Amino acid sequence: MVIFDVDGVFSDGKIVVNSDGIESKNFYVQDGTGITYLQRAGIKTAIISGRKSKVVEYRAKELSIDDVFLGVQRKIEAYETLLEKYKLDDHETCYIGDDLIDLPVLRRVGFSVAVPNARQEVKECASYVTVADGGHGAIREVVEKILKSQGKWESIIEKYY
Repeated sequence: MVIFDVDGVFSDGKIVVNSDGIESKNFYVQDGTGITYLQRAGIKTAIISGRKSKVVEYRAKELSIDDVFLGVQRKIEAYETLLEKYKLDDHETCYIGDDLIDLPVLRRVGFSVAVPNARQEVKECASYVTVADGGHGAIREVVEKILKSQGKWESIIEKYY
């Protein structure tokens, strides 16, 4: 299972609010494509975010993300819910985060990932720091790394021939 934070990981971390209070975010199309590759490979996906957002709800539905937890202040509780739901062990999970709220989950998962613009403590905790920034291909980079390590990347590429 691959689990994502949103602001600063799934998006570039910028929140635009118009005069009517409507929020918008930027998402990188190749990150979304990467999520579909995980799904094709039979890997579950989830979002755990500290903020509630209609934009994130919409994007998660559009990408068929398996589980979405929004407005969560203790992310470890949502993580433990996922472990129980899917009967997973820590070593079968990956989490991508960028801020202090992500540390409890990052310390537990099998593959902990930070983005380059993450807080220093998060980068020090992570087993891998992406080259790409959050919201600019970091998710896609991690997806390819996981699928290649599992020997599933070639089957993804073959679908385009």
